Amino acid sequence: MTGAPRARAAGPLLLGVRHHGPGSARAVRAALEACAPRVVLIEGPPEADTIVRLAAEKDMRPPVALLAHAADDPGRAGFWPLAGFSPEWAAIQWALAHEVPVRFIDLPAANSLAMSAKQTPAAAPAPAGPLEPAAPLEPVDPGDQAAPGAGSAERLRVDPLSVLAETAGYDDPERWWEDVIEHRGTGGAGAFTAVAEAMEALRAEYGHGGHEDDAVREAHMRLRLREARREFGDEVAVVCGAWHVPALGERTTATADRKLLKGLPKVKAEISWVPWTHRRLARHSGYGAGITSPGWYDHLFHAPDRPVERWLTKVAGLLRAEDFAVSSAHVIEAVRLAETLAAMRGRPLAGLAETLDAVRAVMCEGSDVPMALVWDRLVVGDVLGEVPESAPAAPLQRDLTRTQRSLRLKPEALERELELDLRKETDAGRSRLLHRLRLLGVDWGSPAVSRGSTGTFRETWRLRWEPELSVRIAEAGVWGTTVLSAATAKAETEARSAKGLAEVTELAERCLLGALSGALPVVMRSLADRAALDADVGHLAQALPALVRSVRYGDVRGTDTAALGEVAVGLAERILVGLPPACVGLDADGAAEMRGHMEAVHRAIGLLSESESEPETGIQPEAGTGTEPETWPAAEAQPQPRAAGSGAAGGLRGRWAAMLRSLAGRDGTPATPGLIRGRAARLLLDDARLAEDEAARLMGLALSPGTEPPEAASWIEGFIGGGAGGGMLLVHDERLLGLVDRWLISVPAEAFTDVLPLLRRTFSAYDTGVRRTLGELVRRGPAAEGHSGGQGAPAAPGFGPGLDPHRAAAVVPTVRLLLGLDPDPHGNDTMEAAR
Repeated sequence: MTGAPRARAAGPLLLGVRHHGPGSARAVRAALEACAPRVVLIEGPPEADTIVRLAAEKDMRPPVALLAHAADDPGRAGFWPLAGFSPEWAAIQWALAHEVPVRFIDLPAANSLAMSAKQTPAAAPAPAGPLEPAAPLEPVDPGDQAAPGAGSAERLRVDPLSVLAETAGYDDPERWWEDVIEHRGTGGAGAFTAVAEAMEALRAEYGHGGHEDDAVREAHMRLRLREARREFGDEVAVVCGAWHVPALGERTTATADRKLLKGLPKVKAEISWVPWTHRRLARHSGYGAGITSPGWYDHLFHAPDRPVERWLTKVAGLLRAEDFAVSSAHVIEAVRLAETLAAMRGRPLAGLAETLDAVRAVMCEGSDVPMALVWDRLVVGDVLGEVPESAPAAPLQRDLTRTQRSLRLKPEALERELELDLRKETDAGRSRLLHRLRLLGVDWGSPAVSRGSTGTFRETWRLRWEPELSVRIAEAGVWGTTVLSAATAKAETEARSAKGLAEVTELAERCLLGALSGALPVVMRSLADRAALDADVGHLAQALPALVRSVRYGDVRGTDTAALGEVAVGLAERILVGLPPACVGLDADGAAEMRGHMEAVHRAIGLLSESESEPETGIQPEAGTGTEPETWPAAEAQPQPRAAGSGAAGGLRGRWAAMLRSLAGRDGTPATPGLIRGRAARLLLDDARLAEDEAARLMGLALSPGTEPPEAASWIEGFIGGGAGGGMLLVHDERLLGLVDRWLISVPAEAFTDVLPLLRRTFSAYDTGVRRTLGELVRRGPAAEGHSGGQGAPAAPGFGPGLDPHRAAAVVPTVRLLLGLDPDPHGNDTMEAAR
């Protein structure tokens, strides 16, 4: 495409291109060099005329995008992405380098944004991806075409690229485009004319092709073209989607075009440059003019020569960096295979399909795992563009940029994990920034589970910058001009409008994490008001964990959380009083929900007691030990309320244990569900506040013949269910396993079907190894009382009777080696194993 084709003998230079096509970009650059027009017109929003010169700044690195949004509704926005291999970007760079004016001629963003807001959901652009008002060469995928004769919203939408490829005998439009354009250098002299003729034939056949708004857009383009010709004559170059070339060459009157534009809706729009990514250029992102392989196209455009060899060298470098064994010999063989495949398939050069087939066969040995890495990192790519500081931006965006720079936290398109140590000032600042942005709805980072330390001074984040976050920042600008002021204002508003106690406690936690001290007084007043009015134990139980976490985080971050601690202790006291009666008479679903609340409160009270430096008393006197009666009178066990305040948490953990005792020993009518009683006993056992003998006694009572089988199965689920170590408890305590086994044998046949789902749900949560061990223990049966092993040692619970010293001795040398001990010089491994 080296010639300078004109629509007529004397007229403007119409360059019909494919958006984001490197072949089109090379051809446009060559055509502009040959013709040297006095002005360049580009398909895009005219509002960008004032900021287009920023594209020449050295800090402007594509991919970037023009972002236009409604001034009064930043969420109503549109993007016009430009990559380094986009024909429009090539035209802009040529014009700025030669000091030629650049003007955008598409429908103004003020109109297109207003029109998109009035479209019906069926006709509006897909919200999953960025809005791209400029009509792409391939408007939709062929699979999205509606049947002819349908309503206006469902009319046939034509994909010109697919139609031309099918006409040429290709089943893949991308492969056809590569063969016709990308693999032929800058193309022949008449390539632009040929493309224009093909589009004219398609429009004669399909009309507007299902794009009814194109008539309005093309009318505006023609008006702008007339203005340029009046000012510069016919020395005008137009770079637009090839689909629009026939319309720009039509003989129409200015009056007719203005009539089409009359009465269009309009909003006040603001426009700026924002960074973009190759990933968002891909078609799977929802972008209408997207391409399948932006990273590959970027390589084709910038490679000075031998693109296949250079590409496969990149692939080898990537795989070697990921510890795959790839050598230069692999690269040589992959190049040969790609060229051979291209010759066999009748292609002028090896394309993406041939190179990927060669990579799969030679470098990846047929595996899909490294191929997925190559596709994600190289074929699509993770490049993130950059925009100069002089570009117009909202105050909130500028403050965020300054903060990112001061914290050395650079946005990146590739997802990465960030480990933070909150004891370091920089890491603490990064944590505060990420939490404030999350509160504002800018989800640049999401919390992740740390692989290392689980201390509260550690945080792990997954970071990934998406272009759409620029819109979220613009939307958040209504709250303030800095990240701190905006997050504070939004937190105060949410605190006043929150409907539930749990919402306010979660908000208080987020305020502490983001160090929003200015919002805390408002949040605390709202929290105190709702806590005083809410009498639902479930709501209180939902609110307490977040509140206790806030107290803990405050300790780590140096925040004064005395007021939060008082509220937390007050909530805990109210739960202590209200939980026992709330557990009476619950059905199965209600009991399961209450069990979850009880577990969450148990963990929260443990944390709250630690944060208040509660002295631990160790194991409490248990029934049957001689220090207290064997039964627990409900009157003694019922917790007594205490006033919230300093030191109120001192005995909180002990009173919570007393409340659990009252639940575990409850029975009668109406009874507390077995699920609740079993879980209460288990929590006490795990905290070493319930002796093993007493736990066995409670299980014996729960599984006695007088208990209905479904209720007994429910108790078992509460005590050993949930996968939280219940299986190992049975493995290491054969008394409990024997009780369960004997009870299960005694269940009548008519009741067995009712209890089977509960038991299946309980035991299915165990690990495979635990289930196998339990099965072996049940099959073996209880160990004989007083049986002696080979060396006179009694049988250990959970193991076979006796000990085989010779088998045990076989592992002793390995164990000594692992422990760093010298081999036994006397060879007494057998005796040592027996001991």
